[in-house]
Amino acid sequence: MGNEVTISSKGQVVIPKDVRDALNLKAGTKLMLRQVGHHIVLEVPEPPRKTISYEEFRRRVPRYDGPTIAIEDMTMDIGTLFRDWKV
Repeated sequence: MGNEVTISSKGQVVIPKDVRDALNLKAGTKLMLRQVGHHIVLEVPEPPRKTISYEEFRRRVPRYDGPTIAIEDMTMDIGTLFRDWKV
């Protein structure tokens, strides 16, 4: 179910070692705390996504060599796809 923890006189709580190890939490790791009713939720924030330069993006994405398509045609085709989309 869960681990029982005790709040210290300074308001501190020790996260059990098995939980820290499972989530790869180290000293200094920042956590997000939310109150949900009578519950306290601690969340490990997602690591920042790696960004790449425009040059790297262009290197990774293959060049389109098909026929030229007008933006109006693309817009109309996308609208048709959404209109006909069955969930």
